[in-house]
Amino acid sequence: MATGRTHRPATRSRGIPEATVARLPLYLRALTTLSERSVPTVSSEELAAAAGVNSAKLRKDFSYLGSYGTRGVGYDVEYLVYQISRELGLTQDWPVVIVGIGNLGAALANYGGFASRGFRVAALIDADPAMAGKPVAGIPVQHTDELEKIIDGNGVSIGVIATPAGAAQQVCDRLVAAGITSILNFAPTVLSVPDGVDVRKVDLSIELQILAFHEQRKAGEEAAAEAGAVLPAPEGSGKGPDGDVPAVMPA
Repeated sequence: MATGRTHRPATRSRGIPEATVARLPLYLRALTTLSERSVPTVSSEELAAAAGVNSAKLRKDFSYLGSYGTRGVGYDVEYLVYQISRELGLTQDWPVVIVGIGNLGAALANYGGFASRGFRVAALIDADPAMAGKPVAGIPVQHTDELEKIIDGNGVSIGVIATPAGAAQQVCDRLVAAGITSILNFAPTVLSVPDGVDVRKVDLSIELQILAFHEQRKAGEEAAAEAGAVLPAPEGSGKGPDGDVPAVMPA
């Protein structure tokens, strides 16, 4: 089986837009669910609904993969699973290191979805000497002093940073210097990396703040709707003398 350090996904060389790449995991998740239910084929409308996109966008995305489905039949589920998995590089073995084994790092280490999607947690690394040797998810934690040796010895090209914000950039710099070219950052800070290094940031607090914004807006809309239903509009409000155009107040 190929390893992550010697093989890279083909998406960029094939000219697949980044927006399409970002949707491929959504399609794969929906297709995997269908596969587990032994569903042989799926229409673009059904798959689009399951992935949360519109069917026209889905068909356009799949055209980049060279997959157009069969009229009246739809898409072959198993073949699409293979196509998307191959395009995302999930048919390869991707060794991953997680740096920062606090509550979040430990939760990531225990996440069972990595192995089923082609990612193997090769090492857990932490700066706390007291953590060294302690098993987390069956993997002994190693000290950050060993970081470079661990990366080289395991052929790692993907690093996960789950450290406090203050330590994240230093860890990032060491990962990059050791040959890491892709980083998943859970630390609440923006990382600076050189060209050729990809960073994906996961900030749970930002996502919660965005949800809070939408909740506040919905609450405001509901309150306005209730007020409008209870309070009658003032006579003639919002209309000019002809009843159609708002009146212009004199200066």
